[in-house]
Amino acid sequence: MRKSDADQVWLPACFQPGGGEAGCDEAGRGCLAGPVYAAAVILPDSFRHPWLNDSKKLNAQRRYELRHIIEEEASAWAVASCTPEEIDRINILNASILAMHRALDKLAVRPTSVIVDGNRFKPYGTLPCRTFVKGDGRFANIAAASILAKTYRDDEMERLAAEYPGYAWEINKGYPTKAHRAAIEQYGPTPHHRMTFRLLETQLTLF
Repeated sequence: MRKSDADQVWLPACFQPGGGEAGCDEAGRGCLAGPVYAAAVILPDSFRHPWLNDSKKLNAQRRYELRHIIEEEASAWAVASCTPEEIDRINILNASILAMHRALDKLAVRPTSVIVDGNRFKPYGTLPCRTFVKGDGRFANIAAASILAKTYRDDEMERLAAEYPGYAWEINKGYPTKAHRAAIEQYGPTPHHRMTFRLLETQLTLF
């Protein structure tokens, strides 16, 4: 049975009302190939939408529908990334945080505070920052950031798939599927693979 709007649990727009809190999240942290993406979103305190939730709980069509709504109704939003080379140089955690900082840098509205999905972050200037485990299922601004990061990264992986068709990135988006690892074993890594990751299950050394 489908929930009615009355039964639907709608995420609050933010943790700290006041109109200036930015929610941040990343996408692609566990992938073998491609950049890690992050987004920062400031929503009006009044923003509500019954579909909005953790991007991993939504199908692709709904994520893209929500992306349009978020971009139209957010007070400010921005997307940024870190390259595979940066990931290999500073590690995936630091690259994910750097991508979130870059997204915050690009916001047209200066945030008053920042909340982040997960349990690790680094100070962003002097702004108050707070982390929330599973925050993308608790606050709409983080959920919105997860949707933007995911959809923009998916777009990039589909673009890269046209350049490297043997790896099926249009399907696996760079994640470590059996087919992806089989393609790496057959064709070798591309310039978009993260060389510090275990690209093959039996891999003992870096390529």
